Amino acid sequence: MILCDIGNTYIHFSDTYKIWKNLPDKIDKKQLTSDIYYISVNPLNEKKLLKAHKNSYNIASIIKLDTPYVGLGIDRKAACLGIENGVIVDAGSAITIDVMNAGNHVGGIILPGLVAYTNAYKSISPALEKRINFGMDFNELPLNTQSAISYGVIKSIILTIRNIVGEKKAYFTGGDGKFLAKFFEKSVYNEMLVFNGMQISINNALRKNMET
Repeated sequence: MILCDIGNTYIHFSDTYKIWKNLPDKIDKKQLTSDIYYISVNPLNEKKLLKAHKNSYNIASIIKLDTPYVGLGIDRKAACLGIENGVIVDAGSAITIDVMNAGNHVGGIILPGLVAYTNAYKSISPALEKRINFGMDFNELPLNTQSAISYGVIKSIILTIRNIVGEKKAYFTGGDGKFLAKFFEKSVYNEMLVFNGMQISINNALRKNMET
């Protein structure tokens, strides 16, 4: 069994031994050696997976999360399922921040991802088309445009997350999650959060079927 998380930029896969990602137009069919159970936030990329591997099954209907939030993304539900208490930060194309309390989802917010931030600067002026400098000292005021943009992007994200986290434990996942996690003492980086939630849902569904 292969688990699959279809995002807006990449399609992520996980089996018993490894995880990997492919661009939607460059799916490595050789690695798809068994049935695929997936969730998706991008219908177009979902079609590309189904074209590459027919034995693929959408499991969105079995992923259940107690929440008053209307329209919570299926990937966010999955990421939250394995966390009883804490803040889940999924830093990908967008950065989602969700709060779990006693197994219940109590709310969350969405920020642009790091690439989206840099694209926003570029849309203002060609002079602001700069890459983020991840190695800069974020405790000092910037003295050049690249550092100024990097500071503005990273600090705004960190302070927003910090305001929500407070004294709670933070769980980071996603492509930029490992970088952001280092700014928080009570943090864990786990690239398997979404896949763990998917597996929990599959196990729960199997258990219910056995009981009926």
